[in-house]
Amino acid sequence: MTVKAEWKTIKVSDGTEMRLYVARPDGVKGKIPAVIVVQEAFGVNKHIRSVTERVAELGYVAVSPEMFHRSAAPGFEGSYEDFNTVMPHMNALTEDGMIADLKAVYQFIQDDAQADAARTACTGYCMGGRTSFLANSVLPLKAAVSYYGGRIPPLLQKHINQQAPILFFWGGLDKHIPFEQRHEVMSALDAASKPYINVDFANADHGFFCEDRKVYHPDSARQSWALFTQFLKDRFAA
Repeated sequence: MTVKAEWKTIKVSDGTEMRLYVARPDGVKGKIPAVIVVQEAFGVNKHIRSVTERVAELGYVAVSPEMFHRSAAPGFEGSYEDFNTVMPHMNALTEDGMIADLKAVYQFIQDDAQADAARTACTGYCMGGRTSFLANSVLPLKAAVSYYGGRIPPLLQKHINQQAPILFFWGGLDKHIPFEQRHEVMSALDAASKPYINVDFANADHGFFCEDRKVYHPDSARQSWALFTQFLKDRFAA
């Protein structure tokens, strides 16, 4: 399927402006679902743009916001080899700011002529996996997917009210997100009777889905993508 991609700029409620990388299938008629694709800590880089385009190839309007827009220049891309380049921008993020950004993206989807806002999902990677969990508590989503989302436990007290089923992917070798942290998330969702799917790839590490990282694990990436695509298909049909 041919995909068209472009950058858009939108306004956020706090007066800031944020760029979106928007990809959509070409030539599709009628309203189609939308998927918010939230970046890793390294910006809306080549990898995230590629993922956004792959989501569009599934037949969805895919939107990836530059979450560092308050602290970094448009087009910021950090280095996978130097986490220090992204730390100032990670530290500048606030929960209120991320919620404002997510609501602005959802408003963009509502205003988009091709997107069916009633069928919106969110996925994210690392930092974006945590943000996808947050999005599922503040937006009327049909589905959420979190790839190795760290630091979710601090969100549980305020944001346990997940709107839609959520699919979690973890790397069994991931020392950044210990088992105890994952267990805390699942236990809280169980206690709140919130539906979720939990998938642990035993031989994969943190960041296993990214082909540009040394930890890329092709089998886990391929299998997670198959689960991801079927999960969205089922949820959008529900």
